[in-house]
Amino acid sequence: MRRLWPGVRVLVGAGVLAALVVRLGSGAFVDGLRAIETGSVLAALGIGLLTTVFSAWRWCLVARGLGLRLPLAVAVADCYRALFLNSVLPAGVLGDVHRAVNHGRQAGDIGRGVRAVVLERLAGQVVLIVAGVGVLLAQPALLAATGELILGRGITAGMLAVLAAVVALGAWAVRGRRASRIRNALRTSLADARTGVLSRDTLPGVVLLSVAALAGYLALFVVAARTAGSQATVGELLPLLVPALLVMGMPINIGGWGPREAVTAFAFGAAGLGATQGLTTAVVYGVLSLIACLPGCGVLLLRRGGGGPG
Repeated sequence: MRRLWPGVRVLVGAGVLAALVVRLGSGAFVDGLRAIETGSVLAALGIGLLTTVFSAWRWCLVARGLGLRLPLAVAVADCYRALFLNSVLPAGVLGDVHRAVNHGRQAGDIGRGVRAVVLERLAGQVVLIVAGVGVLLAQPALLAATGELILGRGITAGMLAVLAAVVALGAWAVRGRRASRIRNALRTSLADARTGVLSRDTLPGVVLLSVAALAGYLALFVVAARTAGSQATVGELLPLLVPALLVMGMPINIGGWGPREAVTAFAFGAAGLGATQGLTTAVVYGVLSLIACLPGCGVLLLRRGGGGPG
């Protein structure tokens, strides 16, 4: 199953994009590429720098909470490289895996290095989920449309099937010889979460940096919407953009592409702004996100050429 999953997630992401092309046509993709100009590229690079620094700083706080040394400059370079690899490789997480293992090796504790990255990413996702739920609860029309989509397309049945499979797998895993190892891993992870994220010295900074990074992602989405030609106000756009960011964490995409475009098209359509406009905005955002992490390509080349650790 582990060998099949990477191919399955790519196929699902490609299937979502193909369905969007069939439903809305390829014009939104072409228009999105044509709309990008120098101003939006510079904005993407500037916003990308800020969000990368915020994320790297959050990683530093968590790592130091776990007793691992991690200078901010090194963390920023590693985060840039990870973002670039996440964007160009199908799995979407290989860059984070690389920075986790690499930092763990340098710190002399691979397990704790991996847990630092997992906890750092998880903290950002929790803040995003809280924001997403808040947006849906504050937007009755969007919430109703989302419920209609879920119930009308049979997604609930699929989610329940996945949940049942996860529960069954978990029940099987905790039996026999694996039970003690799993319990030990859980105890270690919970202990690291308490010291690395939930301590009084770390939690406020982690939350503030996660909120700041989320604000940066939303700012880039607003830039993408304006570049795509949307005239909606920022107040109208933000509730539509948070769910799009939320689904980007789903493990069924191609470098971030797939569910993001579908949800953005759906949200814009539900708000009366046009599904095609939403799809074009998502396409522009995807391209600008790739541009924003291009410095990571430079980090990758420099370190392969012996220009630094890694």
